[in-house]
Order: sequence, then structure tokens, then C-alpha cells
Amino acid sequence: MNKRAAGMAGGLAAAVPAALFAAFAGTALHRQQLAAADVVLPLGAVAALVLLGSLQLLVGAAFRSLVPTAATGVLCYVLAGWWSTMPAGKRLIAGDPAGNMWVYGIAVVTVLMLAWCRRYRRRSPAAQTPVGPVPAAAAGEQG
Repeated sequence: MNKRAAGMAGGLAAAVPAALFAAFAGTALHRQQLAAADVVLPLGAVAALVLLGSLQLLVGAAFRSLVPTAATGVLCYVLAGWWSTMPAGKRLIAGDPAGNMWVYGIAVVTVLMLAWCRRYRRRSPAAQTPVGPVPAAAAGEQG
């Protein structure tokens, strides 16, 4: 098994518990609200999305790949979607503003974290070019 495949397998193995934790903790957290001046603010949903984004950033930076970041988001979205479509007495995520912010926000946060984690990707040695001007001696000129 080469190093890249081992890194991807490890990234996927780390993405599964991260997604499970984000889905369970985010679902438990998303209903927390703050009532201020007759306005209800769904701060729990915002905190749940920040938790998901931080876990995606962690696995993306740790394994230097977009695959664990995407896998974390997709698995969390699948679980939250499943919990929001259960029968009425068993549903964990209701169709209220906080529930909608949590379920649909997972997709938004995942896309944002994929864009952010692009900077942590491994690059092939041939694709790495020197940054800045090339010294004259390195360019083959002798002066």
C-alpha cells in the first residue's frame, strides 16, 4: 500500500467518527435559542455549524486532503437528513427555522470548508514550482 492510499484510508477512518460526533452533537445543540427583544435567535444551530466546520478543518488539515473533509460533510448531512425525515413522533430535527438552518447549513459549511481546505492538499513534486524570481545561476546563466 503506498503512502497516498494509506493517508486516504486514514483520512476516511478519521472522517467517520468526526461526522458522527458532529451529527449527534449538532442535532442536540441546534435547538438552543436565545430570546432577545421578542426575537428568537437560533444560536444553537450556528454553534452546531461552527462545530462541523471546525471538525472538517481538523481532518482536512491533518490528512492534507479534501476527501476527509467531504466525507465528514456528506455523512453528517446524510444522518441529519435521515433524522429530519423520520415519522412525526420520532423526528429529531423539526422543520422549523433552527432545524432548516442546521440541515441545509451542513451543505453550505461543507462547500466553504472544501474551498478553504484546498490550501492543505498534497501536491506532487513536479507541480511545485519556486515562488519568486529564479536566481541567474539556477536559470543556467553565468555572469
